[in-house]
Amino acid sequence: MVPDVSTGSDTRGLIAYLFGPGRRDEHTDPHIVAAWDMAGAPDPGRNPEATYTQLAKRLDTHVDLRTRELGGKKPSQYVWHCPVRTAPGDRYLTDTEWAEVARRIVRATGIAPEGDEKACRWIAVRHADDHIHLMATTVRADGRRPRNHLDGQRAQAECRKIEAEFGLRRLKSGDLTAPRTPTGAERAKAERQGQTVTARHWLREQAYAVAAAVHKEADYFTVLQSLGIKVKTRLGPETGDIIGYSLAAPGDTNAAGEPVWYGGSKLAPDLSINRLRERLPDQEVADRPRHVADSTAPWRHTTTAIDAAHTVLDSGDDAAAQGHLAAFGGALYNIASAAPGPYLAELRAAAMAFNRARRSATRADHQAATALREAAKELAYASNQPGGLAIALLFATVHLARAAAKWHEQRSHEQQAAAAEEALRHLQTVYQQAAAPVLADLARRAPRATTARRYEQDVRAALPNHADRILTDPNWTALTHAETAGHNPRRLLIEVAAQRELDSAEHLAEVLNWGITAQPNRRTQAARSRSTISETSPTSDIPRPSATPAGTRPEERRRYR
Repeated sequence: MVPDVSTGSDTRGLIAYLFGPGRRDEHTDPHIVAAWDMAGAPDPGRNPEATYTQLAKRLDTHVDLRTRELGGKKPSQYVWHCPVRTAPGDRYLTDTEWAEVARRIVRATGIAPEGDEKACRWIAVRHADDHIHLMATTVRADGRRPRNHLDGQRAQAECRKIEAEFGLRRLKSGDLTAPRTPTGAERAKAERQGQTVTARHWLREQAYAVAAAVHKEADYFTVLQSLGIKVKTRLGPETGDIIGYSLAAPGDTNAAGEPVWYGGSKLAPDLSINRLRERLPDQEVADRPRHVADSTAPWRHTTTAIDAAHTVLDSGDDAAAQGHLAAFGGALYNIASAAPGPYLAELRAAAMAFNRARRSATRADHQAATALREAAKELAYASNQPGGLAIALLFATVHLARAAAKWHEQRSHEQQAAAAEEALRHLQTVYQQAAAPVLADLARRAPRATTARRYEQDVRAALPNHADRILTDPNWTALTHAETAGHNPRRLLIEVAAQRELDSAEHLAEVLNWGITAQPNRRTQAARSRSTISETSPTSDIPRPSATPAGTRPEERRRYR
C-alpha cells in the first residue's frame, strides 16, 4: 500500500479532478467513502444536488477563518493531498475498509487526531478499485495549523501496519535515502511525448553515469553539457564557489517554453554537489597524468578491487562497507560502457537497479573505497576486452552484488536489499551468457593425462580442505591454463584462494578459474620488461566519445520535444 503526500492551493480544482472523468485513467463511480463529517460533507458523486463548489466551501470554512485572522493573507499550500494505492495483485477492498484506511492515515499524519473536535476538515474519495484520494485543508477550527511534520513518513509507517492487518502485500520499508519519484504530471508528460521514462529519471541516470567516469568536478559539468543537458550552477555570494547546481533535459520545457530544472539533490540524495565532492579526488590527484601501458590493466584492477570490497563487507566496518557499495554502484556504469555490445542492456539495467542499494542511512566512508572507485574509472577509457578478463570481472560483480544484498538484509535495509537482488539477477544473466561458451571451450581443450595428474597434485597440496570438491567439478581441468600464462600453479592457487571466500562457493573450480584469469600474464610482463620501447601516453580526464558512460552515447541520447 503506497501513500503519496503532497500539498497545493487549489481546493476546487482538486475536487473537480477527484469527481471528474479522469485525465489518464478512467474514474469509475467517484464518491466519498469517509470524511470529517459524513453527514455534513456534500458528495457530488452520490447527491445530484451537491456541487463541487458546495463541497469546496465546506472544506474551506476554516481556511477563510484563518485568512480573516491574518488580515487577508491566505496561507500558502494549504491543500493537503494523499493518494493511497494498493499494490498490484492485492485483493479488492470494500468502501468500509477504505474508510478505515482513510481514518487511520489522517489520524497518523496529524491531519485529524482521534477525538480532536477542532481538527482539519478532510474527505476520502474513491473513484477506482485500487486506490482512494485523501484531501484536507490544513487549517484547524481553532485557526492553528495541524502538527503534521513528517506526514509522509508517518503515512508510510501506518500503511505497513495496515498491510499486515488487512492481509495485503507487504512493501519494503524505506529510510529516507530513496530518490524522489516522478510526479503524475511528469509521467503523463513523458507518455504524451512518447518517452519510456520521465525527464527526472533520465537525468538521474545520466548524472550517475558521468559522475562514475570523470575525475574532476569541472569535467562532470563539461560532459553533461556535451550530452545536450543544460547545466545551471549556483555560486556562493562571498567565495564564488559552486554551492549547488540544476540540470534540464534536452528539449524539456514548461508551458512558457522555459527549461524544466531539477536540482542535483532532487534527482538523488548523493547527486548533490557536496555528496559528489566526497567521491571526487582533490585537484592535485585528479590532474596527475595517467599512463596506461597495459590494455588489460583496467579489467584486472577493477576485478581485484571488487574482490577486496567483498572482504570489506565482512569486516564489520559499516561506514567503509557503505563507501564500497557506493563505489560499486558507479563501477557498474563503467563496466556497462566498456563491455561488449550484446551485454549492454542487461548491464545498464543492473547499474540502474543497484542505485537504490548504493545509499542507506549509514554514512559512507568514501575515502575507504578510493581504490575501487579509481580502478573502475579506468574502464571509462578502456578498449573492449571481450575475452576471459571481462568474464572474470562479471563473475566478481555477481558475487559482490550477492554480498551487498546479504549485507543490507542483515541491517534491515529492505529496499536496498531488494535492489541489490534485482541487480544480481541482471548480472547473473550477463555472466551466464558470456561465460558458457568460454567454459565449454576450456573443457573441450582437455590437458594431457600427465598434465592433469600433476595439476591434481598441485590442487591437493595448495587447497587440501577444498580439493575433493574442486576435482569433482567436471570443469576443473580448465585451471591448467595457469601454466600457459607463466604462473607457478601451486603458488597461484594459494594466492587466488586467499583473495576469495571458498566455503560458500557453489562451483569452486569456476571461482578459481576466473581468479586465475584475472591475474597478470607473467610471460607477457616479462616480455614487456625486456622491451626497450615503452609506448605510454597520458589519457584525457574527459571520457572519449567511444567510452561515453553507459546510457549516454550520442546516438542514444533522448530528446524531449
